[in-house]
Amino acid sequence: MKLSDLAKRMVFTIGIIAFICILGSIIYYRSLNFLPFMFGVFLGSTLSIIKVFLLERAVNAALIMEQKRAGNYVSLQHLLRLLLSGVVLVLGALVPQINLWGVAAGILAFQLAIYNLKFTSKS
Repeated sequence: MKLSDLAKRMVFTIGIIAFICILGSIIYYRSLNFLPFMFGVFLGSTLSIIKVFLLERAVNAALIMEQKRAGNYVSLQHLLRLLLSGVVLVLGALVPQINLWGVAAGILAFQLAIYNLKFTSKS
């Protein structure tokens, strides 16, 4: 699948945010206690990158559909992305080797990447 320039920039931004979060946890913990947080950030960031791919695919598919069908399709895809976020958050809450705050940081990287695009894109 060929990614658009915006999607590539979002994936790059998510990676940078994940790196900053992990680096911050290394500095904060100064021991191997940062590993659960790092696993959480990896899990949340991976989901955020998957959400970028799903969003790209949904937009491309909706552009070739009729308006009513496209609206329903985009709404269903949004619910799917929201459900995936919920599943990963529950996983982070239930698995003791994964820090829930790390998962939340990784998931929020998606929204931060969107805001970054809004303020840095050339219109």
